[in-house]
Amino acid sequence: MNKVILMGRLARDPDVRYSSGEEPMAIARFTLAVNRRFAKKDGEQTADFIGCVAFGKSAEFIEKYFRQGMRITICGRIQTGSYINQEGHKVYTTNVVVEEQEFAESKKSDSSSSGSSSSMEGGFMDIPDGELPFN
Repeated sequence: MNKVILMGRLARDPDVRYSSGEEPMAIARFTLAVNRRFAKKDGEQTADFIGCVAFGKSAEFIEKYFRQGMRITICGRIQTGSYINQEGHKVYTTNVVVEEQEFAESKKSDSSSSGSSSSMEGGFMDIPDGELPFN
């Protein structure tokens, strides 16, 4: 079984290109910065920068909605490969091929972290006693 689930922030805007041919297909490449579970001894957080690639409709979605700094979740599989670079050396690659992608935070949580006040605390809304939003 080859299944990868990652949550992190886009290190930069996705690079989207289209294949040549009769029916061009979108190919999106991006790097996901995934925080490591434990910080360094001095308390500094470290991250792994993981190369990802998506094809077709997934790539088009990524091109349209994903931007640098956004927190996203992806599911996919690890794929390895190799090629010969311009100097004639063999280069090995490892990427995550994206099969599913989701936003991992809402725009509302983005704006509340940038200084706007909200009645949401810890992801829950304060509801006065006796006033429930449903019957």
